[in-house]
Order: sequence, then C-alpha cells, then structure tokens
Amino acid sequence: MSSTDTRVVPLSRNRNYQLLWVSQASAELGVNITTIAFPLLVLAVTGSPAASGLVLGTMSAMRLLVGLPAGALADRWNRKAVMVLCEAAQAIAAASLVLALWWDMATVPHMVAVAAVIGIAAALFEPAEEATLPSLVPVDQLGTAVSINAARGYLAQLLGTAAGGFLFALGRVVPFLADLITHTVAFLGLLFLRLPKQEKKNAPIGKLGGEIVTGVRWVWQQRPLRTMALCAVLLNLFFTAFYLVVIILAQSRNVPAGEIGVMAAMLGVGGLLGALAAPLLHRVISPAVSIIAVFWVLAALTPLTLLIHSGYLMGLLFAGMAFTLPAANTTISTYQLLLTPDELRGRLGGVMGVATGVAGTAGPALGGVLMETLDAQTAVLVCTTGIALVALLVTLSPTLRNFPRPDEATTTEKGQVNV
Repeated sequence: MSSTDTRVVPLSRNRNYQLLWVSQASAELGVNITTIAFPLLVLAVTGSPAASGLVLGTMSAMRLLVGLPAGALADRWNRKAVMVLCEAAQAIAAASLVLALWWDMATVPHMVAVAAVIGIAAALFEPAEEATLPSLVPVDQLGTAVSINAARGYLAQLLGTAAGGFLFALGRVVPFLADLITHTVAFLGLLFLRLPKQEKKNAPIGKLGGEIVTGVRWVWQQRPLRTMALCAVLLNLFFTAFYLVVIILAQSRNVPAGEIGVMAAMLGVGGLLGALAAPLLHRVISPAVSIIAVFWVLAALTPLTLLIHSGYLMGLLFAGMAFTLPAANTTISTYQLLLTPDELRGRLGGVMGVATGVAGTAGPALGGVLMETLDAQTAVLVCTTGIALVALLVTLSPTLRNFPRPDEATTTEKGQVNV
C-alpha cells in the first residue's frame, strides 16, 4: 500500500486527506443545493411538473448509464485528473446556467444538459475518489476515514437541503451561483492534492467493455461482496419504497408539510450521528453484528409508523432507522477497499454504485405501484415484510454471519496483488 508517508499522521493532520475531504464537502453542498433548487427553477420557468421531473430524472439516468464505464475509467485514467476535470465540468455547467438566468435565456434543453453534466460528473468522480482513499490513509485509519466521509455526505445533505429552498427564495440565480462557488472551491482544492502513483499490476489490457466485464466478474467472484451487494439491493428497494409510502401516508393523515419536512431531515440527522459514532462502533462491534443489526432494526421500526400520527415523532423514528446504517457501511466499505487490488478499485465503486442506484430508482416506483393498488397501511406492511425477509436471509447466510474483519481483507489483498 502506498501510504507510508501518512502512516503515523492522524487524519486531522493528513494534508492530502484533508484537502480531499474539504473539497468534497464543498462540492457535495453545492450538489444538494442544486438538487433542491433545480425542480423549483424548472417549475418557475415552465410551470410544468413533467419538465421538472425530466431534469431530475436526467441526473439519475446519467449516473446509472455511465456508472460501469466510469468505474473502469477510474482504473484506466489518472484519478486525480478525473476528479479535477469533474469539478471543472460542474463549475462550467453551473456558470452557464447562472449566465442564462442572468440574461433571462434559460431553456429546458439547457437545464437538461446541465443536469446531464452533473449526473455524469458524479458517476465519474465517486469511484475515482473511493479508489483513491486507501492510498491517502494507512490501513488502521481507513475505517475512520470512510465514516468521516459518510458524515460529510450527511452534513452536506442537511445543509444543502435547507439552503436550497432559502437561496431560491432570494432569487432564481442565487442557488446556482452558490453551486458555481462550491465547485470552484473544490476544483482549486483538488489541484493541490498529491497522490501516489497508481498501481498497475495485472491491469487488464483491452477495450473498455472487457475491463467493465473484468470488474463485474471480480465483484461476483468474491462471495462476501456478492452476498452483501444482493442483500443491500433488496433492502434499498423495499426501504425506498417504504419511504415514499410513509410520506403519502403522512399526507393522507393531514400531517403539516413542515412536519413532513422535519421527518425527511431527521433521516439525515440520524445518519450524521451514526457516522460520527461509526469509528467507535466499527472497533467494538463484530462485522456480522454490525451488518445484521441494520436489517433487523429496520424490520422492527418500519411497522411502528402505522401507530404514529405526529410528523415529529415519525422523524425520531426515521433518525433511529438511519443511525445504524453508517457503522455497517463503514465495515462493508473498508473490507471492500482492502480486499480489492488498486487496479480494480474504480470498477468496484462503479459496480456497487450502479447496484444501489438501480435499487434506489426502482424503490420509489415500487412504492408508487403499492399506493396505487393497496391502501397505505397494507403498503407499509408489504414493505415491512420485504425488509423482514431480507433480514432473515442475512441472518441465515453463513457468509454474512462470518463476515471477515478488515485485517483479513488486507491479507487477501496482498495475496491477490502478488499473484
């Protein structure tokens, strides 16, 4: 591993890790501001909910479409260059929208193009950043770095979601000007990032399609990764469906819109608190307990939504659901990164990103179908049953009951690289 110069340096004084963290905290804040402001802008310009959906749908669609090739490109290309160019592209896209709004020339095709740039840049950046992390921090700090990165994402989501609507109320151009500034800050920070030379041992030779297949095959051949990915996809499918069902259920019970907003925000609060606690939990709880607990906590808490009529109490329930997720994600992500050779880490991120993205896209569609065909209470019970069945599958799986510790993955990685 290429982190000998940072081996005895705490993360708080690791210059390169701090540069990456601060840069992405800035960029993620801008992305979350834009995600809230974009549909508001499209509605203000066109008055069309369908056009608003088209813009947001373009972001998600491009991330899924580009996800697998992006992982392969993160292994083929210089990862710092990928990250710097992604931030530059998003800053340019934001600047073009700021100018169009300033000159009152914004159109739906232009906004769709900006959304496409955001989606493509995210798909390219994420596997490059994830693959870079093990080269910036030593093995014994990797779990902490993963959890701190998760906290960064939750914090950016909370602040960006709150700021997006407020800034839009100040003026249509304001949130996108803020997005331009945040991505410019991220771009400048990444310019000063110093990365070790990428490992190219056993790098696959051939066309991009063959490299993608190699990455998918690698993930599939690792039983812990394969099993965890399948279970995570099923959990995301049912939970995102459940989330939409509960929002509709709250509306049918005449819960005020402000309380529904608090409900949604509390997921982020619970996740942030869980991410801050994750380093400690990662050290004191076995991997199997950390992973299995998430599924059973969700299975136990989801039916309680049928008994709660207050949006604030529902928010506390959501926070409890989200609290357990970061510790499990830290365990899984750390193991994945240490297990996977450097020349395949980008593809690992691409495969996992697409898998969770598909579930995240299909989940709300499933929730919509359930609400069209069933009453809200029954729809909640269907989602709960699905989550409980996945929890049972996880509990009965010998692979997950004996999920390896990170130090076992380190041994495996060295064996793989030396082959």
